Amino acid sequence: MIVRIATEGQYELPDEDVDRLNELDNELVTIVESGDEERFGEVFASLIELVRSDGTPVADDVLEESDVILPPPDLTFEEAGEQFSGEGLIPD
Repeated sequence: MIVRIATEGQYELPDEDVDRLNELDNELVTIVESGDEERFGEVFASLIELVRSDGTPVADDVLEESDVILPPPDLTFEEAGEQFSGEGLIPD
């Protein structure tokens, strides 16, 4: 799966991490809906870190369509309300 972190670049994420990425996405939807700003920061950081640590950066000169586009790492809680709603970034 190709995951883009907005403002940062693309990563090729191993198939074995896709379920974990989806779990974190769904958890973020629940957190945003409950208004837990502190917990949001922790879980969103985990989502970004999963992609950075387990993903392999895609070279800038390679054109790959992103399967998922994550918001930038400096996303505010208010902005998250627009991103993490309904089925989240990754539809089930």
